[in-house]
Amino acid sequence: MARLVSLGDEALIALDTIAGRATGVFSPSLRIGVTGLSRAGKTVFITALVHNLLHGGRLPLLDVVHSNRLARAFLEPQPDDGVPRFAYETHVRDLVENRVWPDSTRAISELRLTLEYASANRWNRLLPGGRLHIDIVDYPGEWLLDLPLLGKSYAEFSAEALELARSGSRAALSADFLALAQSLDLQAPATEAQAQDLAEAYKTYMQACRHDGLALSTLPPGRFLMPGDLEGSPALTFAPLPGLAEKPARGSLQAMMERRFESYKSVVIKPFFRHHIARLDRQIVLIDAMQAMNAGPEAVRDLERALGDIMSCFRPGGPSLLTGLWQRSIDRVLVAATKADHLHHEDHPKMEAIVRRLVQRAIAKAGMRGARVESLALAAVRATREATVRQGRERLPVIVGTPIAGETIDGETFDGETETGIFPGDLPDDPDDIFAEDSAAQDTHRFVRFRPPTLERDAQGATLSLPHIRLDKALQFLIGDRVT
Repeated sequence: MARLVSLGDEALIALDTIAGRATGVFSPSLRIGVTGLSRAGKTVFITALVHNLLHGGRLPLLDVVHSNRLARAFLEPQPDDGVPRFAYETHVRDLVENRVWPDSTRAISELRLTLEYASANRWNRLLPGGRLHIDIVDYPGEWLLDLPLLGKSYAEFSAEALELARSGSRAALSADFLALAQSLDLQAPATEAQAQDLAEAYKTYMQACRHDGLALSTLPPGRFLMPGDLEGSPALTFAPLPGLAEKPARGSLQAMMERRFESYKSVVIKPFFRHHIARLDRQIVLIDAMQAMNAGPEAVRDLERALGDIMSCFRPGGPSLLTGLWQRSIDRVLVAATKADHLHHEDHPKMEAIVRRLVQRAIAKAGMRGARVESLALAAVRATREATVRQGRERLPVIVGTPIAGETIDGETFDGETETGIFPGDLPDDPDDIFAEDSAAQDTHRFVRFRPPTLERDAQGATLSLPHIRLDKALQFLIGDRVT
């Protein structure tokens, strides 16, 4: 992986790591990053993960639970006082009481979950039980896509961004921005009004790329879409430009754009990398592969490109007694396609084959040597159940759930209260089919959004944990070896 930061920044990261290792000697912790592109289900994943561990969820594939070694799980104050706390209680209330999906991730947040457990070794069980702090760091994948910009000049960024803007379905969406950029004299004195108009036109084009019908994923600078507390700042008021001079005139529009691009890297991207990405031990990347497939081959290829860009930003590597004292690396990465409950279980192996196909090239591009990378299809919260219906002499597998109000299929609009059965269609047998220009894969799956389920209650009337598909398998990969 190419160097993203300077040697001076690396020294600061090493000091941070040494300080973190010192505080963790007597209190082991594991920092897990949770990211994904818009509407991939990051908030739901974290909420379901914590809810199932706190409430004794059905997690047979998580060994510490299956073997009855988990003594208790509880939330504690997070160690980073400068990072907003993940609003777990609010999100649980949305899912369980209101049966609505919680708001999407808009900024970084953190939550500490502590596990107390007995050792898997029967001799070690004579000793006091183990304790592991799990620090879950939730951040938008769009921010992660900014990290490759650290190694690029403004001219390189402009050339790549404009080439992308002129390609495929992006060309029509970027027409107004490109017309504005072409009309300006880049060497004339800059004005703030010009800069704001350019940035707003570029942001409008980027937002249009995210529409459901296109579902495009490669959209840096990511803070343009999710600015957080930097909205309106000069560091977020720039755009790529065509026809750049090798040396811009002093005070010109080009000079302003170059300066603000460099400010974006130093003020926005570097602190995010140093304080968050460089401190992670493990990572899960959530993707909405079905949305991309529904949008067509261009969206699928764009998702693959974005996934490769995301993977290239991680610091892969296995555990090392020597370098581990001052250098933190990510030794496990899980790429998971969400919303597996929108498919019949017979199609789950096909979805996992598609994810493996997407990840295969991303790994090759990113060079994830030293890290273990796996892929999975899951549903952090299962909103449907399976059934069969008779159609003539055939019996069709369907999924049953309550579509969100306003969702439509075959001309029928749902009211948000009525449960219905839907034949989801079939995924292709060959994962390569979803990349083909003449692919009909987007026409074979019927996709609607469902409301969260009504939770079951036990004999005492207590609400059971959130149902899921393979959340326990994801947990075993991410934390299983640390609670043995």
